[in-house]
Amino acid sequence: MQRTALYEAHLKAGGRMVPFAGWEMPVQYAGILQEVQAVRQRWGVFDVSHMARAYFRGADARAFLSRLVPSDLGKVAPMTGQYTVLTNERGGVVDDIILYERAPDEYLMVFNAANRQKDLDWFHRWRGEWGMGVQIDDQTEQTVMLAVQGPEATARLSALLGAPLGETPRFGATFVEWQGIRLFAARTGYTGEDGFELIAPAEAGMRLWDALLTAGATPCGLGARDVLRTEAGLHLYGHELTDDTNPIEAGLGWLVSERIDYIGAEAIAQAKQHGVARKLMGIRLLERGVPREGYPVCIDGAPVSTLTSGVYSPTLEQGIGMAYLPTEYAKIGTPCAVEIRGKAIPAVVSTRRFLKGG
Repeated sequence: MQRTALYEAHLKAGGRMVPFAGWEMPVQYAGILQEVQAVRQRWGVFDVSHMARAYFRGADARAFLSRLVPSDLGKVAPMTGQYTVLTNERGGVVDDIILYERAPDEYLMVFNAANRQKDLDWFHRWRGEWGMGVQIDDQTEQTVMLAVQGPEATARLSALLGAPLGETPRFGATFVEWQGIRLFAARTGYTGEDGFELIAPAEAGMRLWDALLTAGATPCGLGARDVLRTEAGLHLYGHELTDDTNPIEAGLGWLVSERIDYIGAEAIAQAKQHGVARKLMGIRLLERGVPREGYPVCIDGAPVSTLTSGVYSPTLEQGIGMAYLPTEYAKIGTPCAVEIRGKAIPAVVSTRRFLKGG
């Protein structure tokens, strides 16, 4: 088990530590309900240092990355980010990532902790096959990454860091000097709320964490993070996305450009042109119950799918989840049921954007 630079800080704050993707991480502090409410109503901070961070540098950096993803990186300006996916030859998703262009020949990629070695092997494989001059620099263990999220996050963080972060656009990034530390601050996150993700040298992590808690941020764990991202309808690799899932059926067609020079382009173009057999949709329980990953989704009494994710949403006071449904059933308002411990709980198919209704 690996530990982030903030391990001792989590223990001090009362974090309950659990194994996650090879790391010891806090699943909760005061409680998942309180932490979800803090992020939805005020502001909270998550240690997400377990997520992988690698830099791609060199004259071939953009060309190299462009062949790994279906998005048009030519539209990514310096100091902005792009959410996208790495695709395989079948058009499946190797991982979902965020790419930030820090300079014309330097990109920062944030990718999933569980896929760290898999993705690094993928990058080195294609760099070798293509013979491209790009330096790949994994800085996961040399840095920390904190996600500061909530409706008050930007204003509170601006005051703490002494920087006008409110001027940074969504998916924009900036550098901030704070107490002699150079922070990379990106207006991104995984909660459906406003906020920033901060990357700093590992040795500065404790100081930054302590300053955030002293300023009033609520420490939040993996449990709250999962509820928040599900409420926002955001994908989790290994659940909504896998090596056998293509971006079109996952509802990510918006990030697929018209380019045909990336890995898996032909398979994805076929899916766009001819349609897909299933689509990722939201599921809302109409009666009390807590849906979980793997629970059957039934229509007319027959199972047609299983939940890829499921939680009780304290924000909506309702059980919610996501599932890949056959296309004929993937329509908002379709009646269905979720089988929970042998009982069929009435539900309805909805948009995945649960917080926005539908």
